[in-house]
Amino acid sequence: MAAASLLRAEHPRSANISGPTGLPHFPPRARRVIYLFQSGGPAQMDLFDYKPELARRFGQEVPRSVYPDERKTTMTSGQKSFPVAPSRFKFSKHGQAGTWLSEPLKHLATMIDDVCVIKSMHTGAINHDPAATMFQTGSVIAGRPSMGSWVSYGLGSENTNLPAFVALTSNGTAKAGQPLYDRLWGEGFLPGRFQGVKFRGQGNPILDLYNPAGVARVHRRRMLDTLSRFNRQQGGRFNDPAVATRIAQYELAFRMQMSVPELIDFSSEPRHVLDMYGSQATRVGKYAYNCLLARRLAERGVRFIQLYHRGWDAHQNTPKQVAAQCRDTDQATTALLRDLKQRGMLQDTLVVWGGEFGRTIYCQGKLTSTIYGRDHHPNCFSYWMAGGGIRGGMSYGETDDYSVNVAENPVHVHDLQATILHQLGIDHEQLTYRHQGRDYRLTDVHGQVVQPILS
Repeated sequence: MAAASLLRAEHPRSANISGPTGLPHFPPRARRVIYLFQSGGPAQMDLFDYKPELARRFGQEVPRSVYPDERKTTMTSGQKSFPVAPSRFKFSKHGQAGTWLSEPLKHLATMIDDVCVIKSMHTGAINHDPAATMFQTGSVIAGRPSMGSWVSYGLGSENTNLPAFVALTSNGTAKAGQPLYDRLWGEGFLPGRFQGVKFRGQGNPILDLYNPAGVARVHRRRMLDTLSRFNRQQGGRFNDPAVATRIAQYELAFRMQMSVPELIDFSSEPRHVLDMYGSQATRVGKYAYNCLLARRLAERGVRFIQLYHRGWDAHQNTPKQVAAQCRDTDQATTALLRDLKQRGMLQDTLVVWGGEFGRTIYCQGKLTSTIYGRDHHPNCFSYWMAGGGIRGGMSYGETDDYSVNVAENPVHVHDLQATILHQLGIDHEQLTYRHQGRDYRLTDVHGQVVQPILS
């Protein structure tokens, strides 16, 4: 805890190096965000959305009244039958509030009193790319700034030696599934300096992190100064904002040569901390490694830390894939929450968990007593949030008896984004950027802060 306090003191909020004036709009509850994006679409009814009555309806056709105008993907649109596939996982109540969780989430169950489960998320996109793009940029159309870039633009950086926005990717034991495009952490039409910096999942996280043999740091500094002088001359001649971005990126890269080696050196982590994250905590590119790295980035003043973990696209044998994904992620996710809490950081760190949509209650393919597949489902799914001024130990929103549609307190993607910005002290309607003749914002013309989940 003392170490975390020292690190925070070294990087005060006043060290905003790039954001516009006048922000934050009001006192923030969170200083940073760690977004654990579960790419592929976790099955809500196999994890959080307990529907015990569906066991009696095993194999029955889902009533047409439940799916009056349901869009289906090409993977199930030709099916003749849509039988109910209840979850095969056992659910139990956990925590003081008695939150229902399935058995693969045994680690999260120990921290559930710090978590708010949102059961009523919904979106309009049914395929992976537009759905993930919507969550990351507020639009299904590629080319908009990502959420981390908006935060970087609005609040700047707390640490001049590290990016304000870092993206981390990992794969589990399940099939990786859909690709992750750089635009998911891109700056869109914002100035280039606000793009996320992706740390590689193998070898050195940043290419050219170390100087070539025989090149001293002082010589590198002289080379950079000369290059910056030429760039400034070009920028003054053409008035091109991309030149200023180039200069800033070179300078940041130079400083990262000093800051990143210490950041990725886990030798100072106590054995009990490494054990808490699990056996893969020191394996570069694994989910557990990225969770621990996220905590270290948060300690060092990085504003927005985005983890992408693939493998949730369970069209076939969903139970096997969900169990494998939870084995890869549940322990490390919970360790991150516990680690932040023990260091006194959870109170001002907003942790968000969820994917781009949910899964269908009807079976994709052949249904047996132990095996079922699930197709994409945008109408309702589950997310959770913790820390950063979020009320823990509660569930928000409800779905219908089949986990097909939202029945109570719907939360759209734009509502989630508005809430994340709000916790950072940003009015989502006021954070705008003028482009092609109009003002744009992350939430477009939509979004309401979900006030009932705020502490």
